[in-house]
Amino acid sequence: MAGLEVAILPVTPFEQNCTVLYDERRRRGVVIDPGGEVDRIAGLVAERGITVERILLTHGHIDHAAGAAGLKATLERPILSAKARPAAVPIEGPHEADRFLLEGLEQQGRMYGIAGARNVTPDRWLVEGDQVRIADHLFDVLHCPGHTPGHVVFFSAELRLLVAGDVLFRGSIGRTDFPYGDHEALLAAIRDKLYPLGDDVTVLCGHGPGTTIGRERRSNPFVRG
Repeated sequence: MAGLEVAILPVTPFEQNCTVLYDERRRRGVVIDPGGEVDRIAGLVAERGITVERILLTHGHIDHAAGAAGLKATLERPILSAKARPAAVPIEGPHEADRFLLEGLEQQGRMYGIAGARNVTPDRWLVEGDQVRIADHLFDVLHCPGHTPGHVVFFSAELRLLVAGDVLFRGSIGRTDFPYGDHEALLAAIRDKLYPLGDDVTVLCGHGPGTTIGRERRSNPFVRG
């Protein structure tokens, strides 16, 4: 995709797709949804020689966000042999409507037995119409509530690429059976915001394999057409 490389590392018992997008030449990029297993994520980044410029969160669930604070601290930790302190790694997203989830990550970690979960406050909340930079590419932010109130997705019209989090999966959609879930809002977000992006758009999902908008429009049993 125009020099943008994708590395996907399933983390936590929920097998959440922590996604690393980076420029193959300059080796600069982002980590999206580091839900846990920070050492594995940091190891992948180091192995590939990637400079992480920011951490992006699609929403506040534990399997997507619990490792964000720990990864930020790890990436910003000074290296004894380095002459200069590493650059700051800001955390951006999701929408502020997910603040209550991010403030409860440690409690969720104890409930689900996920070690190392840390509460986090992003350096920047995101709203519809914002943009985030991934290497040399700008991605538009779309607010797609339903799975959580503050869920956002990232879309590049140039690359025809959508990072969908837990909004849309191959043959499925995000759960809405939480007290704060909204099934109709989720369906509306998919129909009104994601499907109009175009059938040729590649979708990176928060769990499981990727898909395309066209495939889901034609065959997704939960929301078609």
